[in-house]
Parts: sequence; C-alpha cells; structure tokens
Amino acid sequence: MTRILLTGRTGQVGAELVAALAPLGDVLALDRNALDLTDAAAISGVVREARPDIIVNAAAYTAVDRAEAEPELAMAINGMAPGVLAAEAQRLNALLVHYSTDYVFDGSKIGAYTEDDAPNPVNVYGRTKLAGERAIQASGARHLILRTSWVYGASGKNFLVTIRRLAAERDELKIVNDQFGAPTWCRDLASATATLLAHVADADDATFNGIYNLSSEGMTSWHDFAAAILADTHDPATARRATLIAIPTSDYPTPAQRPRNSVLTHDKVRHRFGIALPAWRASLKACLAGTR
Repeated sequence: MTRILLTGRTGQVGAELVAALAPLGDVLALDRNALDLTDAAAISGVVREARPDIIVNAAAYTAVDRAEAEPELAMAINGMAPGVLAAEAQRLNALLVHYSTDYVFDGSKIGAYTEDDAPNPVNVYGRTKLAGERAIQASGARHLILRTSWVYGASGKNFLVTIRRLAAERDELKIVNDQFGAPTWCRDLASATATLLAHVADADDATFNGIYNLSSEGMTSWHDFAAAILADTHDPATARRATLIAIPTSDYPTPAQRPRNSVLTHDKVRHRFGIALPAWRASLKACLAGTR
C-alpha cells in the first residue's frame, strides 16, 4: 500500500487532506506537536522512519503580518523545512507535494499570473514561501508545487470565519476593495490534490515536476468576498448583516504589504491533468451550506 506522510494535519488544508488522501493509501498525518518544522534533524528523522512514497506538506507559517516581526521563524518553516523534506524525498525517490502562494508575486501585473511569471514578493511571508519553492526545485526530488490563493474554510482562522464573527458584533465593517484574487475553499484544494496524485503517484520519473497554479476560478475583491459571505450566510448570529464599507488599501495599513493582484491562471493544471476547481462563488455557497 502507498505510504503517505502528511504534515500540518490540523490546518485548514491539512484537515481536509486527511479524508481526501485516505483512499490513496496509508496516511500518517502529523501536527506541529509530532513534527517540529523548525528542527531539520527532527524532520529527517521522521521521514526516514516513515519511509513514505508520497510526502504532502500542508504545514506552513501563514501569519502574514506577524511574519514581518518573526522573519527567522517564518523562514525556518516556509523556507528551510520544505528543502529538508525535499532532500529526504530525493533519498527515498518519494514524491513531494508542497503548497505555495500567490504572494510570491508583487501584484503589479495586468491580468492573471502564470507559473512562468517572475516572482517578486513584497512581504516576508511571500519571500519565505518563494525560498521554499526554490529549495525544492534545487533538491532533485520529484515534486509538485501547488500555488494557491485566499484559502478559507468553515472553521479555523481565515477571512470567512472572521467576517462572520465581526458581522455579528459590529454595525459596520470597512473592507479593502482594491486587492483582487480568487478565494479558494480548502476542501476543493484537498480534493484536487487527491485527484492530481491519482494521476502521478505511479510515475517514477520527473515528468510531472513543476509549479502548478491551483485556485478557484474567477476573481473578486476582499470587499466583494465579504459581501458574498454575508449574502450566502443563513445564520441567526449574522442576521443583523453589518453594513460593509469599501475602502482603499491606503486606508487600512498593515505591517505586511499585500499584492493588489493575486489572480492566477489555471491553463497548465487543466491541460496536464484535466483539473479545474469550481468558480469561487459556487464553492463559497457549498462551504456555507455544508455540502460537497
């Protein structure tokens, strides 16, 4: 049976992957207590003991603003740990699946970003995620790097959960309306990952190596995403429907700069694997309704 090592099992994507990957093999799912991603020796020891055929790295330092004050910690988890996982995967001839981010780009492009566009991150988080990508690429390991965007789910810490909570507490919410991207449901991302692995798990060569954009279809702003969340929420706690006020980024300063444009193309993953995530609004409705 295929042995799969999954990191970040309690995160948004990791929790969904536990179920999505189960039909593909024997899944060893680890959280931060079982695997300290700041400890290179510990990472190597866990991988060598598990001897997986596939490593799925869903763990990451995702606190974008806090990373500005903790660059070393963010780099250890997002930059160093993927390189160690890749080196161990190369030793075992295992396949490494790693999640990256739209934040490797500066957001200045007119139009959607392709996998071949030059990265230019504008914050610490983006720089550390790019370092992780490059460490994997340099390792010689078989790998799939999946760039995604604006990940959310029905629980945990994310924009959807925050908006629903604040809408029940406040009369008005000021939301940025000049940053654009594609909200991506963590369940869609996990399901697509499992489908992708079903295509490539038996390939012993590097035919499929590379970076693939994997995010929802379409685009929106944070303001319009918030409006859709409230419109599609049928919960007495948010029935009051706080008034949303659209504001520019300049009116909402944060420690970390954000790219204005985070939209990603999906032609590569569609043509190579026949995979396409649903439109973001359809997935949001399904998430809030508890379906799919």
